[in-house]
Amino acid sequence: MEWLWAPWRMAYMKNIDRKETGCVFCSKPAAAADRENLILYRGNRCFVVMNLYPYNNGHLLIIPNAHIADICNLDKETSDEAWGLVCASKKVLTGAFHPDGFNIGINQGRSAGAGIDQHMHVHIVPRWSGDTNFMPVTGEVKVISQALHETYDGLYPGFQSIINSR
Repeated sequence: MEWLWAPWRMAYMKNIDRKETGCVFCSKPAAAADRENLILYRGNRCFVVMNLYPYNNGHLLIIPNAHIADICNLDKETSDEAWGLVCASKKVLTGAFHPDGFNIGINQGRSAGAGIDQHMHVHIVPRWSGDTNFMPVTGEVKVISQALHETYDGLYPGFQSIINSR
C-alpha cells in the first residue's frame, strides 16, 4: 500500500470554518514577512502572492492593494498594473516550471466560487498535460507535488528580475 502524505492539508481543514477577522488580502501585505506570507512581488498598486491552498503547483493570485470587491470599481492604473502582473506572472511561471497551459480567471461573488469575495483577485494556475488523474475523482483529493516554500524559492528569482527591470 502507498500512502499519500499531505500534512499541510490539516491546516486548511482546521481553518475552513474559522472566520478571519479582517481581510487576509489586506493584513498579509501589511506585514514585513514576505516569504512567510508567500508574497512574491509588490508593485505600486498590486501584489503577487502564492495561494496558500493551491489548485496546482505555482497557483498565484494577483491582488490590488485597495480593498475593492468588484473588478469594475478598479481605477485604470490599478487595472493596468494587475493585468501587467498577470502577464509577468505567466512569464515567470513559464520560465520556472514550463507548464503546458494556464487557467487565468476571476471569481466575482461567493456564488461564483470566490472564497474571499470582498477583495478582488485574479487567479493564475499553471497546468500540465496529464496533471489530472484519478485522485480528485475517486478520492476527492488533489495532489500537489511540491511544498509551498520550495515553489516560492523557485519563483522568487523571476519576480526579482521584474523588480530589477523597472
